[in-house]
Amino acid sequence: MTKLSVNINKIATLRNARGGNVPDVCVAAVNCQKFGAQGITVHPRPDERHIRYGDVRALRPIVHTEFNIEGNPVPESFRDLVLEVVPDQVTLVPDAHDAITSNKGWDTVANREFLTGMCSLFHTKGIRVSIFIDPDPAMAEGAALCGADRVELYTEAYAANYSAGREKAIEPYLRTAKAARDAGLGLNAGHDLSLQNLEYYIDTIPWTDEVSIGHALICDALYFGLEDTIRKYLAQI
Repeated sequence: MTKLSVNINKIATLRNARGGNVPDVCVAAVNCQKFGAQGITVHPRPDERHIRYGDVRALRPIVHTEFNIEGNPVPESFRDLVLEVVPDQVTLVPDAHDAITSNKGWDTVANREFLTGMCSLFHTKGIRVSIFIDPDPAMAEGAALCGADRVELYTEAYAANYSAGREKAIEPYLRTAKAARDAGLGLNAGHDLSLQNLEYYIDTIPWTDEVSIGHALICDALYFGLEDTIRKYLAQI
C-alpha cells in the first residue's frame, strides 16, 4: 500500500510569518500521525525560511512513523544535520538556494560521481536514500547505478497537464516507474499531487511506495480541517 507522508513545511511558513511558535510544527506532526499519516516530511533550506534545523532536531523523537528529510546535499550543514538526526529516509533534491520550491530533478548520469558519494555517506548511518528525478527512464537507471534505494518522481508536470489529458500526462511517469522497478528501486512521488489528481496517479502506478504531499494538503486543511483532509488523501490511495 502506498504511504502518505505529510510535508509540514507550510506549517512552519505560517509560524515564521508571525514569529513565535504558533502554529507549532511538532504539534502538527503529532496530529498528522494521529490522524493516519504514515510519515512526516520536512525540507530544511539553508535560509531556514520555513522548517529550521532546530525543528528537524525537535521532530526526530516524536515522529514514530517514517521521518523523511529532503533537500540539497551540497551544503555540508545539510549533510551534517541528516547524519546527526538519522531519519528513516533522506531525499536528495537539487534545488537552488533561492528556489521558491523544488523545480527539477537530478541528472543522475552527469552527477553520478557526486550522488554515488552521497548515497554511500548516508548509507553509513543506515539511512534509506531516495533521489528526486524528472520522469525519464534514463534518470531512474542512473539513480540505481548511484546506489540509491529509491527514486522520487517530480510530479509537477503531471499535475500541470492533468486536466488537459491525464493519460498523456502520466505516460512518462509510467515509463519511468517501470524502469525504476526493473532496476530494483523503490518508488516515491511528490510535488503538486492533490485531491484532484492523486487517485488516478496511484491507480496507474500502484507500486508507488510513498507520496509526499505538503502544499495542497495544508491548503485543503484550511477548508476541511487537518483530520478530515488526511482522511480524504488516504482515501485516494
